Amino acid sequence: MAAVDLEKPFDYVVVGGGTAGLVIANRLSEDSDVRVLVIEAGADRSSDPLVLCPGLVAGLYGKDEYDWNFTSTPQPTLNNRVINQARGKMLGGSSALNFLMLLYPSKGNIDAWAALGNEGWDFDSLAPYLRKFATVHTPPQSSKDLCGLTYHSEDLAKGDGPIHVTFSEGYNVTNQAWLKTFAGQGLEVTTDPRDGRALGAFQNQASIDPVTHTRSFAATGYYNPEVAKRSNLVVLTETLVEKIVFDTTGDEPVATGVEILTKDGEKKQISANLEVILSAGTLQSPQILELSGIGSKDILEKHNIPVIVENPSVGENVQDHPIVCQSFEVADTTPSGDVLRDPNVLNALVGMYQASGAGPLGQSTISVAYSPLVDGSGIVSPEAKKELLASHEHTLTTPDAQAIRKLVESPDEATFQFLLFPTQVSIPDVPKSMAEYILPVLPENYITVMTILNHPFSRGSVHISSPDVHAAPVWDPKYNSHLLDMELLARGVEFVERLVDKSTPFGKLLKDGGKRQPEGLVATDLEKAKEIVRKRQISVFHVSGSCAMKPREQGGVVDARLRVYGTKRLRVVDASVFPLEPVGNIQSVVYAVAEKAADLIREDRKSL
Repeated sequence: MAAVDLEKPFDYVVVGGGTAGLVIANRLSEDSDVRVLVIEAGADRSSDPLVLCPGLVAGLYGKDEYDWNFTSTPQPTLNNRVINQARGKMLGGSSALNFLMLLYPSKGNIDAWAALGNEGWDFDSLAPYLRKFATVHTPPQSSKDLCGLTYHSEDLAKGDGPIHVTFSEGYNVTNQAWLKTFAGQGLEVTTDPRDGRALGAFQNQASIDPVTHTRSFAATGYYNPEVAKRSNLVVLTETLVEKIVFDTTGDEPVATGVEILTKDGEKKQISANLEVILSAGTLQSPQILELSGIGSKDILEKHNIPVIVENPSVGENVQDHPIVCQSFEVADTTPSGDVLRDPNVLNALVGMYQASGAGPLGQSTISVAYSPLVDGSGIVSPEAKKELLASHEHTLTTPDAQAIRKLVESPDEATFQFLLFPTQVSIPDVPKSMAEYILPVLPENYITVMTILNHPFSRGSVHISSPDVHAAPVWDPKYNSHLLDMELLARGVEFVERLVDKSTPFGKLLKDGGKRQPEGLVATDLEKAKEIVRKRQISVFHVSGSCAMKPREQGGVVDARLRVYGTKRLRVVDASVFPLEPVGNIQSVVYAVAEKAADLIREDRKSL
């Protein structure tokens, strides 16, 4: 890139070319009079076969060219295990290495964002943007035949957004049995999950292009070759932003640009005429704020960083969906992804995929269920729910906790998300990367039932460990630090026993007397269920909330227009602004928030 491109001021500088950052850059650069720069720490791997092939995602994890590969501090409630957190280190960010699941938030969940003091962020206001990012394709007949999909609304399956959303053709008897088993528990979906009101089991969609059978993600969708031709959009890869630069001569510090470190080790300053937009993700947006002098005075002074804006909420309020993984040995005739351990099978499937895009490597066959609070007896009664929550009354005093309590009490909201995962899951105490969780190490073939707590009460943190941008921030999720999380998760684990009972369609697919992981532990009571949580809970890679959109006095870092409190011309746009963790997998909400943010930024530019 010619030096003149960087010496001339840009209107907008977007820090981070990930899921949200590329949405912002695409939409702002639609105005040819606006000059936009994206700065991404990773490389452009949008044509990399390992990134594009859905079924080879495990090959990305732990490799420095693809994955930031964060590790938590030891977690006291999880037997002091450390938890891995894969984060995309390339153009497209974590949309380049996620599991491609496209789920949508609930109405009550997003309405709670608005209720926490964020005007314009209720479900009905966000819903148009949940449609805007995607092109939703009609399900193939084979999917309808196996999974029903009677709830799928063609009225909602509209749009021409950059991200392709599809149903796969590779569903099998495990998906069908999953749906039937939940229906037998009174949890059959009757409405389209995209309308914000679904409870029960359903076959989720995935971000896969149905023509090429490749991953559809931010780099291929929002920065496609046509967008890349725009003369007013510059994307700078393999470049670190060390800090945001401020003019501090006025009443409030004004963001005027960024200081970067090129891949050649050269430091430069780049100017932004209108705004700096921080989209570095939940673990790194607060890192850059702190390195720039915005955060807790104690933390900044500890690292000899001049305080520009004191806000101790930066890097706090971190939320993540805890996920408990129980693997069950399958009968000899039941499909399992564990067969890919055989190099001959894997090579045959790779050949099939390379030839025509056919076969399981171009598909996503994970199934889902949303459920209210359940336990070993089934759906928990309203009275029992109220009694459980009342026993923790003294811990539910914050606005966040009160909002979550309301969601758990609601008969229409999903306390849990259950996942059917097609392989075994292993949980080492100190994983080197996420690959160690999902690559088969046991000789038997398994499938895994995953229990996710949609609305954790616990709050973690992420803060700088050094004034050096190369030093990873310290991420402490504080899983189950709020006692209710363990109580709720354990009840969800108890419910899994109802799903795998040999009398159910799903249970019939498991090997009679077969092994389970964790070995020898059956959730026959709450204490055994809690022990399973301690042994088998990890992260489902949905970290959010570290730069929360809330009133400042309630722990907010950005306002309802995503502007950083105490500054001018600086915003944050990524999952770090979520005030409450959304239901389900969060990539749809990241896209939608970024689409809405782009409109807010354009509106504010017109008012200048």
